[in-house]
Amino acid sequence: MTATVVGISGGSCSGKSTLTQLLFEALGPDQCVILPQDDYFFGLGDAPQGKGGPNFDHPNAVDFENLCEQLAQLKNGQAIDRPLYDFPTHMPKAETRRTESRPVILVDGILILQHRPLRELLDLSIFVECDSDTRFARRLERDVRERGRSAQSVREQFANQVGPMHDLHVEPSKSHADIVINSQQCQSHYEQPLRLILSKISVQNQ
Repeated sequence: MTATVVGISGGSCSGKSTLTQLLFEALGPDQCVILPQDDYFFGLGDAPQGKGGPNFDHPNAVDFENLCEQLAQLKNGQAIDRPLYDFPTHMPKAETRRTESRPVILVDGILILQHRPLRELLDLSIFVECDSDTRFARRLERDVRERGRSAQSVREQFANQVGPMHDLHVEPSKSHADIVINSQQCQSHYEQPLRLILSKISVQNQ
């Protein structure tokens, strides 16, 4: 039996990773595994021609070929050695992480619904929407605290890359979602969406 793949997308700091974690906790580690898009970034200066670069919100920054290949392996019950990414250095880590397949695979990332080959591997797709001001405030707090960024660099990146790429690539991908959730209305609890998503996963697994 193949695994059920659930894609959770949305803008940067929209709340998609919170929803992903809540789904993981509800299903449990024996039934579920998370595959983050962020671990499949090409490194700065370490990417094929025309790929990677300083704009990490552009689809070319993501190694979708490897992501799709490894997701297909997990979906078919095979274990993978997935890459790990180091945000402070903008480079993949030297080590990988052995990841076993589970009945449910959660794929979390801002660009996963705009990439057609990846979409075709999803059994259920979710888009978490959130207004730009809220996403910026969350990103400012996160990047300064967790990723060693200065407040000024976060502002500049959001204005020059995150915002424009969201409008160009992320927001239009919402049209491919089976379920659209507004994280501000949920207030980070996601009680009703969680019940809906878990019921749909249960149907997929029957």
